[in-house]
Amino acid sequence: MDLTDLLAPAAANAVRIVAAVPADLLDAPTPCDGWDVRTELNHLVYWTGRGGPAARKEGPGDGPGEDHDFTADPGFADHFAAVAEDAARAWRDPAAWTGNASLTGDGPGMPAPVIGGMVFGEWVLHGWDLAVATGRPHGITDEIARAAYDGAASIAAMAREYGAFGPEVAVPADAPVLDRLLGVTGRDPRWKP
Repeated sequence: MDLTDLLAPAAANAVRIVAAVPADLLDAPTPCDGWDVRTELNHLVYWTGRGGPAARKEGPGDGPGEDHDFTADPGFADHFAAVAEDAARAWRDPAAWTGNASLTGDGPGMPAPVIGGMVFGEWVLHGWDLAVATGRPHGITDEIARAAYDGAASIAAMAREYGAFGPEVAVPADAPVLDRLLGVTGRDPRWKP
């Protein structure tokens, strides 16, 4: 499925969710085992910031490392909005989807469509995680969920091998596509804080 037209709405939805996270819930648990809201936010901000450079086939550039607490920075939600918009715009360029790309800047990377799908998936999945952890609506449309499911299902075995996805959570075959996406990525669609 072509993600080009879905990246901007997925990014905007993630930006909306991040902007609504209350400071008093930063230590709250999330559906990602062992991660609180702060950890999830920091992960999302860090990897989203690498999405634009990956699309442009640039190195990741200078900036804080993965261990940086972005939530302690003034205006971190505005920073996230800026890097999400940059990434969504960069992936609209057809050249972004050609050759290889890398989020880390190491080695030859992976096929660019895999990396673009990973950036998209970060917004959808971690957006859902943060929304349910903080009691906000997730805002994920069926179209976005379908595209994220198709991408996640195609890399699920590799993602589990590298620890990016947890063990698959069984959901009925006729469950809504969002539930199937959550299950294949190791999330329980019924998770509550």
